[in-house]
Amino acid sequence: MRVVVLPGDGVGPEVTAQAVKVLGAVGDWFGLRYEVVEAAIGGAAISEGGVPLPERTLAVCRAADAVLLGAVGGPQWDRQPPELRPERGLLQLRKALDVYANLRPVRVYPSLTDQIPLRPQVASGVDLLIVRELIGGLYFSEPRGRSEHEAVDTLRYSRGEIARVAKVALGAARARRHRLVSVDKANVLETSRLWREVVDEEARHFPDVTVEHMLVDTCAMQLVRNPRSFDVIVTENTFGDILSDEAGAVAGSMGLLPSASVGDRHPFLYEPVHGSAPDIAGKGIANPVGAILSVAMMLRHSWGQTEAALAVEKAVEGTLAQGLRTPDLGGTVTTTQFGAAVAVLVSSASRGAVTR
Repeated sequence: MRVVVLPGDGVGPEVTAQAVKVLGAVGDWFGLRYEVVEAAIGGAAISEGGVPLPERTLAVCRAADAVLLGAVGGPQWDRQPPELRPERGLLQLRKALDVYANLRPVRVYPSLTDQIPLRPQVASGVDLLIVRELIGGLYFSEPRGRSEHEAVDTLRYSRGEIARVAKVALGAARARRHRLVSVDKANVLETSRLWREVVDEEARHFPDVTVEHMLVDTCAMQLVRNPRSFDVIVTENTFGDILSDEAGAVAGSMGLLPSASVGDRHPFLYEPVHGSAPDIAGKGIANPVGAILSVAMMLRHSWGQTEAALAVEKAVEGTLAQGLRTPDLGGTVTTTQFGAAVAVLVSSASRGAVTR
């Protein structure tokens, strides 16, 4: 298997290095053969060649079996024109790979309830999945632009764009606890009214899944009031971006959340939900859990290696249960130390029965 690693900017190189380290441990214990190729994206690519997504990077990504990305962006590129900002490279990559469904699992670890801003009785047992439409909506629709006195962004969705992400979410709910909440703003937006119609149409093919529609502001409130009420959430691009960041606070830290961006064909794209965190870059204290768990999602969704994925997830949980925590979780462990501890536990987890 060929994995393209795009370290990117800020803490991206630090956390992807630990994810690759854990992938190495998985390969050793499960007999998986893979090749890792690095390429530039975002600000690093701008500094090297003037564009956020070089043609070489896109070419090696398209030829890969999976792509692992760190993070993009930083203050040194904030004055770039919109088409040359680091974030534009990531948006272009998602569009080019046609990875339209972004899967963002959110789980509260029992050993971290002391780090969660919610009361333990509210947060304990949270295990939900946000499915975010990734290559449509405000971030991609035309026309867009600005003049001296106004700016325009367009929110546009087609039936086909909504239907395909709805199918992914309904399938995920069927494989979990059979409950789907579709989030929109149908009391105001015409795109949301279409969204609601299409989700209902697709839900007819999944009669075993209970579907509820919820306005985005209500969902945001319920995520902090009763997060355990959610199984799978599906929503459009902008709402999904915001809600999944909020869910990071529910879990205890943005650094804990992985993601998988999938489509109808490989390669898929994997990345931690957090940003480049330039304020802590180079200090060796970034939380690598999101990147490491993104490797677990890669093993599951790109390689079909469920047992290996579970071994990584159990190793992360076991490392946290030992009290090893990076500073965002109130600890003193470095990025490298945490990654090494997970890699060690992967081997022990793989020797016995791996359960969840």
